[in-house]
Amino acid sequence: MKKRIAPSLLAADFANLQRDSEMLNTSEADWFHIDIMDGVFVPNISFGMPVLKAIARHAKKPLDVHLMIVDPDRYIEEFAALNAAILTVHYEACTHLHRSLQKIKSCGMKAGVALNPHTPVHLLKDIIQDIDLVCLMSVNPGFGGQSFIEQTFEKVKELKALINQKGAATLIEIDGGVTDANAKALTEAGADVLVAGSFVFKSDDPKATIAKLKFI
Repeated sequence: MKKRIAPSLLAADFANLQRDSEMLNTSEADWFHIDIMDGVFVPNISFGMPVLKAIARHAKKPLDVHLMIVDPDRYIEEFAALNAAILTVHYEACTHLHRSLQKIKSCGMKAGVALNPHTPVHLLKDIIQDIDLVCLMSVNPGFGGQSFIEQTFEKVKELKALINQKGAATLIEIDGGVTDANAKALTEAGADVLVAGSFVFKSDDPKATIAKLKFI
């Protein structure tokens, strides 16, 4: 199976979200990656519900929604109503992670868990079979355009080993600093989904850049 590419709309032109969404529709991208930030869990504020609703009107591919917010359980049903296909919550933000995952699934979405760079993979060993996707943050969450944290490669390998050991079908997603310089190595380490923001949207030809990441 070829890797999935999920361009992050955090790096898109906010004044031309319809244009950029339609570009992704006709590109080799697999998912729309959408970061929801509250200015509390991370030091930045991004999209809210009205913007996500507007994106959803134009998107013809699954919405991969990444919640970087405190108390995400409060909003799970709202994101389901906005047609999120995958809803990812942060391990660090969930007091009762199993309950959060079950609620996401009960609303008809795939359930994801994101880990910050400092959070070890082994904390998921008792719950990995309940997780559809693990998003490994390869930068500190909150802002686009950061440099890739090299330790991520070892973390991917460790997570892949845990998934195999438990017989789980969990996908591994990498979010932050993904470029053509590390995409192949990340896939070889075990990554299934690559999130790319600035590298795609700041390039001269975003569609060609997406295709390069997909088939590199």
